[in-house]
Amino acid sequence: MNEASRESGPITIALAGNPNSGKTTLFNALTGSHQHVGNYPGVTVEKKEGFAAHQGVRIHVIDLPGTYSLTAYSQEELVARNYLAEERPAAVVDVINAGSLERNLYLCVQFLELGIPLILALNMMDEARSKGMTLNTDLLAKRLHAPVVETIARHGQGKNRLLREIVELTREGRRPWRPLTISYGPDLDPVLTEMTARIEAESFLTDRYPARWTALKYLEGDEEITLLGRKAGALGAVLESSVKTVAEHCRKTLNTYPEAIIADYRYGFIASLLKGVLTHDTHAQRIAVSDQMDKVLTHTFLGPSIMALLLFGIYELTFTLGQTPMDWVEAFFSWLGSTVTGLMPPGLLRSMLVSGVIDGVGGVLGFVPLIAIMFFCIAFLEDSGYMARIAYMLDRVFRIFGLHGCSVMPFIVSGGIAGGCAVPGVMASRTLRSPREKLATLLTAPFMTCGAKLPLFILLSGIFFPSHQASALFVVTLTGWAAALVVARILRSTVIRGPATPFVMELPPYRWPTLRGMCIHTWERTWEYIKKAGTVILAISILIWAAMTFPQLPESRVQEFEIRAAELEADGADQEVLTALENERGQAALLHSMAGRLGVALEPISRLAGFDWKINIALTGGFAAKEVIISTLGTAYSLGEGEVETESLGRRISKDPNWDLPRAVSLMLFVLLYAPCFVTIVAIARESGSWGWALFSLGFNTVFAFALAVSVYQGLSLIR
Repeated sequence: MNEASRESGPITIALAGNPNSGKTTLFNALTGSHQHVGNYPGVTVEKKEGFAAHQGVRIHVIDLPGTYSLTAYSQEELVARNYLAEERPAAVVDVINAGSLERNLYLCVQFLELGIPLILALNMMDEARSKGMTLNTDLLAKRLHAPVVETIARHGQGKNRLLREIVELTREGRRPWRPLTISYGPDLDPVLTEMTARIEAESFLTDRYPARWTALKYLEGDEEITLLGRKAGALGAVLESSVKTVAEHCRKTLNTYPEAIIADYRYGFIASLLKGVLTHDTHAQRIAVSDQMDKVLTHTFLGPSIMALLLFGIYELTFTLGQTPMDWVEAFFSWLGSTVTGLMPPGLLRSMLVSGVIDGVGGVLGFVPLIAIMFFCIAFLEDSGYMARIAYMLDRVFRIFGLHGCSVMPFIVSGGIAGGCAVPGVMASRTLRSPREKLATLLTAPFMTCGAKLPLFILLSGIFFPSHQASALFVVTLTGWAAALVVARILRSTVIRGPATPFVMELPPYRWPTLRGMCIHTWERTWEYIKKAGTVILAISILIWAAMTFPQLPESRVQEFEIRAAELEADGADQEVLTALENERGQAALLHSMAGRLGVALEPISRLAGFDWKINIALTGGFAAKEVIISTLGTAYSLGEGEVETESLGRRISKDPNWDLPRAVSLMLFVLLYAPCFVTIVAIARESGSWGWALFSLGFNTVFAFALAVSVYQGLSLIR
């Protein structure tokens, strides 16, 4: 952006802050519906931007990824830092969780050291006060030489004052950066001065960062800065030599390392900053409610038990409340199919509309009520702060299997609590610092019960476990977790060996979620599911219908069926016999089609797991998107029954004598574990930086799932 456009266009400011600081809520409050979501150039980190206006001034708001620091430990931190350096917004609004002021100010100090014009938004002030905290914001603003605004973003409080401060700060256009200089003690200050002088002399990155800030990044072991230094020539070697020397000196004299010293001095700076600014009510009874709740909810033994009961309760609630509206939706699509059948003459167009569109897409949309209820419950767990506790508790288990505590969230996002999606789950693995732990996480996250697999599990649970639907779904979820952990252990012991890294996680305080917030989150996720059914799934359903319809039966065989039908009618055969003949014709047509031939060709192998040719077609379609499994089964049963039927897929499967419990369990297990959908494969390739690992996921998961499905099917068949 050039200077002219900056002066004439809207003011550009960036929102930054720690995760769980309420940054996104404040962004929504400031920009309302004037938002746009995309990706930062060249990376898959989400970029949110929007517009606000105050006193006739238009403000362009960029929502930076949530970070704990500006050192390039993760892609989010690198993206945030590069944006500030390259785009140079007029100001940064640092959103701070006022209840965790000391920890949140760590990022603030780094902004100050960078020198960018800063405004502090002390968010969640209501929670800070409820903890007995009293803040002198005027004094804090005076010491920081920056405006400080108290906000409660979820209620919109403080928004107008924040906008006013933004306009005031940027009224005279872009201000020069004025870096803050902090002393890091006698061990680091001399080398910092020396390195800063060398960086200035060589003009190394001085157009992007203050020289002292670059030197600090060297001492913190910032990989990106180090790599840039090596490309710059001899300077990089000199700076690395200085770092090595001072690190050795710190190890010998203090038994520590430069990064730890820098952190200590920054927290020391924060402590001095808050003297007289922050006071606590130390009354014995004023222990934070969150701490009291955590004593029970994250207890070593009670915590996991409560968590399991809570998740099981969600499944019970889903099936109890969702069954009736699900029946309504199914009845609607049955009525729609009957109506279209009655209005249109027999032919390819009617077949496509009824079997391809209504039975295919209707089969996916029929589960919307149950999925919406589950999303609502998950929104409650997320908004209340309990989801972070689940991650905290599971970290103890994850270490045993060679994973990192940060792997928990990718698993949960992928469907660890049924209903997620593997694509954002895989992308969430980028928060892991260790490449090996990241790789193990993104290869095993697709084992979770994502929302696309849910319809099949719900369908088969309803048919084969009618009195224990919630228990069946709960066991499926646990099976996904168990498979992911076991495979992770295998991978970390063989192809992805390496040491584990420590886990640090900030637990947000408990909050009582607002009904509006939960409804918005539920609607956003449910709408995504509906949109996918109405676009991608619709297109794939029509393609699969075509594959199941063409090539059509040869004329000779059509005539053969017509002659038999005429003979039966002449002999006075009843309708049941004629329907059986029509079904036989439909099965023959389906078997003759391209998809039917593929399904039959796979039967010699798939029969070991109990799968017939119809299931084979559905599973092949599932490589594109897992929702297609249900829609394909719906189309296959619709076409295979000759005359267009309007029964739900569940009733059709329950009437099919080829279906039994071993087949249902085997199919659920295979769908849970086999190859990720195509989009997830692409995401794995991007995150791992290698198509080799993406193809490994495709092949390994399918073989692993098939081996387990065969074992379970054969074992259950023997028992029966």
